[in-house]
Amino acid sequence: MATTLFTQNIIACIWDFDKTLIPEYMQSPLFRRYGVNESTFWAEANALAEHYRKRGHHLSGEIAYLNHLLTYVLAGAMPKLNNHVLREAGAGIEFYDGMPEFFDKSRTWVTTKPEYQKHEIQLEHYIVSTGLAEMIRGSSAAGKVDGFWGCEFIENPLQPGFLLQKELDLDAEAEIAQIGAVIDNTTKTRALFEINKGTNKNPAIDVNANITPEDRRIPFQNMIYIADGPSDIPSFSVVKKGGGKAYAVYNPKREDEFAQNDRLRSAGRIDHYGPANYTEGSTTWNWLSLHIQAICDRIVADREAALASRVARPPRHLGTDASAPKAKVPQQGTLL
Repeated sequence: MATTLFTQNIIACIWDFDKTLIPEYMQSPLFRRYGVNESTFWAEANALAEHYRKRGHHLSGEIAYLNHLLTYVLAGAMPKLNNHVLREAGAGIEFYDGMPEFFDKSRTWVTTKPEYQKHEIQLEHYIVSTGLAEMIRGSSAAGKVDGFWGCEFIENPLQPGFLLQKELDLDAEAEIAQIGAVIDNTTKTRALFEINKGTNKNPAIDVNANITPEDRRIPFQNMIYIADGPSDIPSFSVVKKGGGKAYAVYNPKREDEFAQNDRLRSAGRIDHYGPANYTEGSTTWNWLSLHIQAICDRIVADREAALASRVARPPRHLGTDASAPKAKVPQQGTLL
């Protein structure tokens, strides 16, 4: 008997990290740990592409900052930096008001009505960041989300000939030396399709596989993408095009960020925007609550309509309907 892969009763909030969940860049605690001037680092990283262009080389923006971190390690400015240190530094990440408690509290919104519980609606949270996955793992948000994507480093790269060795005896102290994974503002959309198709839950499903909309785990119309600005326009566009919602946040202390979000809304890039304050009763809390429950209502309506259309009414005995007109009984002597 044919059946769908998923029941599509799951809602997903997908979050950017820097300037969305936190007021600074996640690498800030790392720079403070090593005494590195953060402004200098980012000025250098942002200038790398142009300097290499003048030398005849092309360098993408996200790889530039990852490479520059490796250069700092190689130059001795961040000695013995490894994934363990990154995770420890992640514990120093400070979040906006209401985070990361918001992740747990918001899950109750999909259980507020009996019909939501009847259809077993769930809310999942995901982080898709151009920052460092290991630092997210060390942060207080890691255990409260259903998954996250970020850039990765490799320690002690395998040497030539490693396939001929049965065992590798690595005595070298662990230190990041290579880029393992890169997430940039365009490849973020790949993560969205992984969530959409269920690849992140079932690795047997290839993200490039042709899957009908009704067989996808979380349709885009069940998604809300939350981020802080223009760099997330590709992801905003994918979610909005699929029928989902796009919401931008800004630092309440920054008028320029407010104006930036207003331009995004005027241009139709986002549905709405609000301050990066996730406490109960805030504008952002109320907007997300309203639209998550609106998605719940649509899921209930769609599923019950589908049930009604697929289940035929049972057969009934003729003449048992009390509302049907009764047959006239002829009187004696009347010709029929």
